[in-house]
Amino acid sequence: MPPTPAPPTVPVGPVVDPQIPVVGFVGSSGSGKTTLIERLVPILKRSGRRVGVLKHAQREFDVDRAGKDSFRARAAGAAQVLVASHRRWALMAEELEPADEPRLSQLVSRFTPGEIDLVLVEGFAHEAYWKIEVYRPAHGQPPKCWPGDPNVVAVATDAGLLPLGRVPQLNLNEPDTIGDFILSLIGHRTSRAVTLG
Repeated sequence: MPPTPAPPTVPVGPVVDPQIPVVGFVGSSGSGKTTLIERLVPILKRSGRRVGVLKHAQREFDVDRAGKDSFRARAAGAAQVLVASHRRWALMAEELEPADEPRLSQLVSRFTPGEIDLVLVEGFAHEAYWKIEVYRPAHGQPPKCWPGDPNVVAVATDAGLLPLGRVPQLNLNEPDTIGDFILSLIGHRTSRAVTLG
């Protein structure tokens, strides 16, 4: 296995959260971002990291189901509904007057510091934070952020060598290598350390 590329020394955008490292995945729809995150979570978990995942969704989505008590409470007008058991809880909140898309920093702040060590983000391409571009040339779509976004710290691709310049190329089919890259990017920091400064 080839060595993990060293993280680039590039200026990165503002701190998303001073307590939790945040690394995102951007790319065209269908490029494999969700699949990559799904493969990375257990790898990072084996390294001792407690991983949170934040996914950007379309405007109208629902994690609840019609007929369930929680759905009925929301339909009745509850601003927030928390469903809990001994193993899991979920908080659903309604934005009364939704305006613009929420900021990434607002959403990351909803994670519990001390409970997770790293947040993997899917989407939020317009935000200034560390991003890995997921790019499949055979997919027929151009890269979403690279090469114009200085916050792209690597390109994960299934293509042969690309002229990436200062940005490392990662093999999309080697999630262990991508996991090592992420760990080297964030260092040995945990949720108790300042990260993206």
